[in-house]
Amino acid sequence: MVTVRDLLETRAPGLDLALAAGARGLDRAIAMPRMQQPGLALAGFLPQLHPDRVQVLGNSEISYLGTLGPAAAARVTAVAEAGVACFVVTNGAAAPVALTRAADASGVAVLVTTTRTGDFIRAATAWLEERLAPETTLHAGLVEVHGLGTLILGSSGIGKSEAALDLISRGHRLVADDAVLVRRISPTVLRGRTAELLAHHMEIRGLGVIDIEALYGTLATLEERQIDLVVELTEWSDEPDRLGIEESTYTLLDVALPLVRIPVQAGRTLGLLIETAARNQLLRWRGRHSAAEFTQRVDRAAAARRRG
Repeated sequence: MVTVRDLLETRAPGLDLALAAGARGLDRAIAMPRMQQPGLALAGFLPQLHPDRVQVLGNSEISYLGTLGPAAAARVTAVAEAGVACFVVTNGAAAPVALTRAADASGVAVLVTTTRTGDFIRAATAWLEERLAPETTLHAGLVEVHGLGTLILGSSGIGKSEAALDLISRGHRLVADDAVLVRRISPTVLRGRTAELLAHHMEIRGLGVIDIEALYGTLATLEERQIDLVVELTEWSDEPDRLGIEESTYTLLDVALPLVRIPVQAGRTLGLLIETAARNQLLRWRGRHSAAEFTQRVDRAAAARRRG
């Protein structure tokens, strides 16, 4: 949950907020990242108002309140009591007395900023979208392989950390081991990062906890990475797709990601196989599907023999 207090106290660029009134409202929740300019609501058309959003008052809204005279307090009170998150007055303008008194009475915070209205809306929306993004935690690993954020899944003890370590030794970069915090930052994009206490550390059976940054250098780790590919390590008894014709997906936070299943067996170099899976996915995105092309060549050769 994001509160008005969080917005007030953030040091994100472009916000620079101060409290003008309504301290009782600082613990109100902000439910939506989109801002609203309540011009129509202040004019009396309350159905236009979206509750739980930040209400931004620029020069036009402040000037309009100045024309209302004694009626301004009643208009602001109606908006405040509709359940808005807070008011923000932009452009360095002073919050009107009618606004601060009505907001104080209704328990809604009034914040002020010197930032221009459009710039504030862009900055605050971006900050809120990041903070309000849906998220989950997975027991998995995340490594950047050939520029692809590769999420490594599998049952406990199957070798996810060992596979990630093999990839790091090949020059790829660790994002997270054991626990991956995944956030959906747009309808089609997921980003993964590590828990703060686990940053650039891995647990390897027989070795214990190791510091990847200390062993391999700062370039061997990343704080965060977009997730592009999912690799699931499975038991060897699972029946694999021998040709790789089928294209599977893994749905995470309502985003469908390409999925490759790799059976695990003693002697198989998992790092090399995951590296190859990443290269193969890059080829597919460029329009090259090796398994499909091979199957088509076989079918053409078979058809030619039948005709001969």
